Amino acid sequence: MPDTTIEKSSASATEALQAQRDLQLFYLFSTTLLSTMQLNKLLHLILSALVCEDNGLFCRAMLFLYNQKTDMLQGMLGICRSNTDGFRVVFSDPDNPLSGYWDLDADAIARQMQSDLCLKVRETRIDLSEGCQMVAHVVENKRLYRINDVECLNCRDCDFISRFGISSFVAVPLVTRNNLIGVIIVDNPVKHQPITDQQLKVLQLFANQAGMAIENTRLYRNLEETHNELQDTRQRLVHGAHLAAIGEMAASISHELKTPLITIGGFAARLGRMLPENTPQRHYLDTIISESHRLERLLGDILAFSRKPTICFQECNLRGVVKECLDDYVVLLGERKITLETSVPSGSWTVLGDSNQLKQVCINLLVNAQEAMPQGGRLQVGLRAGGDGGRPCAVVSITDSGGGIPEELQSKIFTPFFTTKRHGTGLGLAIVNRIVQNHGGSLKVFNTDDGAEFQVILPLAPFDDPQTA
Repeated sequence: MPDTTIEKSSASATEALQAQRDLQLFYLFSTTLLSTMQLNKLLHLILSALVCEDNGLFCRAMLFLYNQKTDMLQGMLGICRSNTDGFRVVFSDPDNPLSGYWDLDADAIARQMQSDLCLKVRETRIDLSEGCQMVAHVVENKRLYRINDVECLNCRDCDFISRFGISSFVAVPLVTRNNLIGVIIVDNPVKHQPITDQQLKVLQLFANQAGMAIENTRLYRNLEETHNELQDTRQRLVHGAHLAAIGEMAASISHELKTPLITIGGFAARLGRMLPENTPQRHYLDTIISESHRLERLLGDILAFSRKPTICFQECNLRGVVKECLDDYVVLLGERKITLETSVPSGSWTVLGDSNQLKQVCINLLVNAQEAMPQGGRLQVGLRAGGDGGRPCAVVSITDSGGGIPEELQSKIFTPFFTTKRHGTGLGLAIVNRIVQNHGGSLKVFNTDDGAEFQVILPLAPFDDPQTA
């Protein structure tokens, strides 16, 4: 047989072996991409497959993800051949060589993340407008580039080449549906072996599959998050329906109980007037009367909270509402040794709302303030102009000297049925908060030097300016 025939036969056999080896690599890579939906693990598997010694491709691989908003590449992962311990083939059927996929355990992934190369890559950002122009070409044209240019190696515009000690490299984009995900950069910094055309073909095929796999993993993760959110929403809706049913039942029971309680309290008061003072029977009746009144207030709060709120929006003078409430409580405050200080300037202070409900807001806050000062103190009530989200607003402030509210309780005080009072219902501030929100306003609470300040912020009616009224 002539030598040329032998050489051709040998070359054909070598090409066949190479083609078989490449097909096996492609198969393993494809099955590996389908083996996990964890994005972090998927990225480690992709780069490990490119630098694993058994695959004979490259010595080092780096992944940079593209941020379209900043037009920058952010370093995410870097793996060199010495960091592929733990990268192995797993066969689901030992007798079938085409049943395997590559895998990495958690410890191997952690070691790769802690490697010097990976840390350096994660610290690297490539500004495509000012950084490496060759990488910018890859991003702009979305095609593979092999860089052996001496001018690029001596480029002074960026430190990417010198930072990683690169002599020649290949940059391949990760693209899905014509959208750039990132760039993989591979090279052989130790052995300085040239990158062959066959390796470029393998790299391009790997990159095509990797881009789709990364996008699918992202979509799966988004789908999973959306599914979890829908599950949470469904549970909240079911819980809300249960609470609504309980609320309706509580309102019905409260309505039924209120009438006999009024009757009990009324007859007890009549009997009390027939009995002399300082007798055990009179003490018993006084207890019945006070407890029946407390239960009436509790049932009234429950009915007020459970009743569907209706607001008759009309122009009302907030200053007049505040002054009316203060006039009603000024005598009681004096009896409780509470000094009242007011700062309620003149003006219309017109808001759109229900004056009766706004009066309930002020009364509840005044009652809370006086109960916070059982030994007396100072109560400050103010009205001023303010802003909330760019809207002109009126701010009613009620400040006491009762020691303030513990910080850990401030987020709970507007929660229904939460109370720190011995005989409180826990609905007063919840009702106030709901009324204010229904009027398009907000209720805030702050601690002062010696007490607490509640601020009721309500939007002023259009074209109303209290400063010039």
